[in-house]
Amino acid sequence: MKKLVTALGLAILTPALAFADGAPRDQWGRAGILSSANKADLPPITLSSGMPLAEAPWVLSSGTYYEFEIEGDGSAELALEGSEFFRAIWIDEIVVNDLEIRPIGVNSIEFDDAGTMEIGFVAIKPGTYFLRIPGSTGETQRLDITIE
Repeated sequence: MKKLVTALGLAILTPALAFADGAPRDQWGRAGILSSANKADLPPITLSSGMPLAEAPWVLSSGTYYEFEIEGDGSAELALEGSEFFRAIWIDEIVVNDLEIRPIGVNSIEFDDAGTMEIGFVAIKPGTYFLRIPGSTGETQRLDITIE
């Protein structure tokens, strides 16, 4: 009986021990989904009066870590809203002037003056979303986003 319990214990613990001894955990390595092998940079979003937000829609993969910049030129006080999109992602950090913010959630972002903001996030919930300038109706003032 003692041998049976020992054999069962080893069968159960062997995979766990393999992870504990430094063996690779998966395709991304020790940092998992936050590793550089699972990271992609997105084109920047431009906040400028009368200019398009982006050149093309974004198509994202669920589980991938993304980074993008929002560049405001100060030509007008402009914001971005997209609460549905912000609820479909996990925001790792928002960086403004080398200050890192790790929020629980975001509803909108506003630029009163010229500046750059960088956002790092993991796409989570598949679906179709958007970011747009509040109150705008033009297609160029909206960025369509699909998470697959």
